[in-house]
Amino acid sequence: MTGRDGGADLQPIEPSPIVILVRPQLAENIGAVARAMGNGGLFHLRLVAPRDGWPQERAWRMASGAHRILESLTVHETVADAVKDLHRVFATCPRPRHIIKPVLTARGAAAEIHAIGARNMKAGILFGPERAGLDNDDIACADSLIRYDLNPGFMSLNLAQAVMIMGYEWFIARDEDAAVKNLQTNETHVATKGELENFMGHLVRACDEAGFLKNPQKRPGMVRNLRHLFQRGEVTSQELNTLHGVVSDLARGPRE
Repeated sequence: MTGRDGGADLQPIEPSPIVILVRPQLAENIGAVARAMGNGGLFHLRLVAPRDGWPQERAWRMASGAHRILESLTVHETVADAVKDLHRVFATCPRPRHIIKPVLTARGAAAEIHAIGARNMKAGILFGPERAGLDNDDIACADSLIRYDLNPGFMSLNLAQAVMIMGYEWFIARDEDAAVKNLQTNETHVATKGELENFMGHLVRACDEAGFLKNPQKRPGMVRNLRHLFQRGEVTSQELNTLHGVVSDLARGPRE
């Protein structure tokens, strides 16, 4: 769906994070998110398995001129596919229970996202479905969690409001002098989520073959724990190559 009037002057403010809506349910909410993104200077939008497919005419009616965001968005079948080219992923999570990950406020996350952009790396923010939010497997794809500092007695946001808060914090943080953390990588680079997912597939296959994941009830949680471990830091491509070699040699067993 192209050629709509409105939002012709809407341009991305780079380097900006990618907004990723996971299993969004209503076209109107997708359109409202695009409108909120435009206000906050965000532009890049990805949808993961939208319930009613895409495109949806009702989204354009709710976008209020932010049509270029909708026309430029991409659709993905899985969270892993949506984040594979990113270096850092944040996940909005109102009640991060039983999960060991760094938890940031929206303001803290905005400052960190700016620092990531200053290092020429790509960041994304996951937002969950309207009713249930992100599940544990979605959150396992993220490095850090974002929890909004709101009234603990009433923390009820719709999807567009959740995106608007992050957009606002990211927009105002542009003019602040945030200390930029730098990881010296020399000839290598910080691995993308796609490279990390390739290693995780290798590791999980080796664990299956060794019988480590033989308990079907415990297997999903154990795999998530492995993902959490490797998602918490910035792993380089060179380090992943070394880990691939370690897993391969362990799978072969001792050699004379």
